[in-house]
Amino acid sequence: MNPFITVSLRQKAIFIPNVENATINKTLRGTTSVLVANLGKLGYGVSEPLLHALNQTTPAFQANLLEKFREVMGVNKNWTPLVKGWDTPTGETVTDHIITFFVNVFEGRGTTLPCGHIIPANTFPLERYNGCPFCGTPFEFGKVELYGQGSKLKMLELWTEKELKNFFKDLLTSKTALDATQIDSLKILLKELPLPEVSIGMKETLMTVIDICIEQNQPEKAQALFTSPTDILRYLWYKHTGFLQIIEPKTIIQRHKNNNRHTVSLLGNSAKAKLAAKDALKLKYSRKTSSMVAHWLNNLPMDAEKMCEMMHPKRGMWVRFIRALRLAEYSKRAGFEKLKEMMDLFYNQVYEVWQGRVNQFRLRMDQDNTLKLLKQRPGLFARSLFANMLWFGSEPVVEAFAEVIDKVPARLVFTLNMYAENYFTKGFNRVVKPLGGVSKNIPANALLPLYNDDQLDEMKSAVADLCLVAMEKRFAAQETKSKTIYIDPILFKMPVSIGDRSDNVQDLPSALMGTRFPIEGDTVRLFMQWGTGLPAQHMDMDLSCHIAFASRMEFCSYSSLVATGCKHSGDIRSIPNQIGTAEYIEINVNELRKAQAKYVTFTCNAYSNGSITPNLVIGWMNTRFPMKISEQTGVAYDPSCVQYQVRVTNSLAKGMVFGVLDVEAKEVIWLEMPFGGQVVQGLDTRNIESMLKKLDSKLSVGNLLSIKANAQKLQVLETPEADEVYTQQWAMNAAAVTQLLVD
Repeated sequence: MNPFITVSLRQKAIFIPNVENATINKTLRGTTSVLVANLGKLGYGVSEPLLHALNQTTPAFQANLLEKFREVMGVNKNWTPLVKGWDTPTGETVTDHIITFFVNVFEGRGTTLPCGHIIPANTFPLERYNGCPFCGTPFEFGKVELYGQGSKLKMLELWTEKELKNFFKDLLTSKTALDATQIDSLKILLKELPLPEVSIGMKETLMTVIDICIEQNQPEKAQALFTSPTDILRYLWYKHTGFLQIIEPKTIIQRHKNNNRHTVSLLGNSAKAKLAAKDALKLKYSRKTSSMVAHWLNNLPMDAEKMCEMMHPKRGMWVRFIRALRLAEYSKRAGFEKLKEMMDLFYNQVYEVWQGRVNQFRLRMDQDNTLKLLKQRPGLFARSLFANMLWFGSEPVVEAFAEVIDKVPARLVFTLNMYAENYFTKGFNRVVKPLGGVSKNIPANALLPLYNDDQLDEMKSAVADLCLVAMEKRFAAQETKSKTIYIDPILFKMPVSIGDRSDNVQDLPSALMGTRFPIEGDTVRLFMQWGTGLPAQHMDMDLSCHIAFASRMEFCSYSSLVATGCKHSGDIRSIPNQIGTAEYIEINVNELRKAQAKYVTFTCNAYSNGSITPNLVIGWMNTRFPMKISEQTGVAYDPSCVQYQVRVTNSLAKGMVFGVLDVEAKEVIWLEMPFGGQVVQGLDTRNIESMLKKLDSKLSVGNLLSIKANAQKLQVLETPEADEVYTQQWAMNAAAVTQLLVD
């Protein structure tokens, strides 16, 4: 199968090669009709240009295309839950589990199941189960039976070589960090297409390009892409751990340790996991790699003292890498004089650290020297702007920042504008996610009480005015011949990809964190599938939801299969051989509205030791019509009803929030928030509320285009007949949207 199909599908399109040279056949072929009908069963329709292009393809191409869709939609996976007809509760209780436990301990009478457990009479209704109700091991499996219940088709567009290459360039030049889906697509394109002559926008993107150069045995090509020792460290750590950001070793070790703790301490495995993580992070390099890195450092276009200053924040990691790469040995060789000088300075610590000087002047309340230093590095000035405004006062700091704001990347300018309102609000707790960590709720800046509300409002206004004027100036400086612009109303509900990004892959048409999905029907059906391709074993992943009311909360999970407006399909704790297993939760929106529920938070957790298993798929289904459940097997998955799904790839998450249902608005907000906890009860609801406020404050694509229209004096039209047309399909390519962030 053409790997470009995978990339195009994520952008709600299908790539078909050599369309321009194909002979047009106006008669619809039988195989094309069958393909379109089968795509319809999976919930997809095709545009007219795509239909004509598909009609020119071979039956083999069409068969492979359909198989790719079936693979992405998980049609061939096992979607059988533990309970048949699980929308009707089985009535199982804690007492049933206790009685069964004692019967198995004392080998009492009952029905013996294939797993070896004895189920006594008058406890679990065994005719309702596909497996063991006591240990959660499935025995019976069924195929997906339900197709075509979706109320609307998701239209696919045609991609040719032109669209594919443009998308490739957009990814490389994106002005915000790429999410996991975009990185995965970029890796596919880098392996198949030559690297275009473009300026790479982000450091994380640069690492994937460098990796391809090394794989193709072109280290000299990679040399030209490195600009600092931090780039080299980032690449080495990415190759060692798979993380594109430099996550400290102690953080990774601690996460593995925490993920292997258990509510029952005897079942935990944290000590062994900690040792295993330490062993996995040990560094060992060949002579070839050591020589390559030594040449990279020796040939960097910056002086040795500057290199040492940049290495200082990660000094502990650099010491380990220097030893593992034998750089001290290479520094003694002829031709490595630059490396030798750097090593001497680094080990003797005879270099000055810019951040240290800033902190020194700041603690002395030396305003002039602090601001003078900050103006030397506008990006770092932007990141510390709010704190310095509270430290020195608003007026001098804003005045100094105004002098360098034109040198600040647009993504930082917009970030300041978005988050000023929350930062300068007394008592507002912010949600942050440290590198490699889980989301945390931190209190407001301790200096806020020193200012009254009017002064804080002035700070908010000062930041907003400064940022908006700066961006309008940038847009106004752009030359354009356009007179009119069309902005699709849906774009005002789509956030710009600044700040928050997904760490997991979206194989279906992707969405940005904060995107709101309207609920068409009365129910939302959550699903989780895991274990496909793995041997039979105990692997307990849990699908749960947290229901928030005004003054109380409820949970729907393995320990409470029925809650207000929610029903769970049963707790599966072991996976069958190779085919995986599934859990569901049915959410009745009308019932929740009558009960005056506010939010329902969707979560998945690894109850087993370790993190969430890779390739676990989670998401939700929705349609205007009632969704059926198989009477024979309880399978409730219908690919045509899938509104959103994500494939987990982050190996450090123990628990993850993947959506929040706003009950009153009848919308699901897609967000990704890892949290520490074996069960849903470990979720801190304050983090959810802070995250929602943070997402609400984010700039939408529509608002960004409105700023552009205002700055360039463009007339906004209500119909697409305009000089510049911005639609939902255009915004699907988040990397292309970032080109609006004018630097």
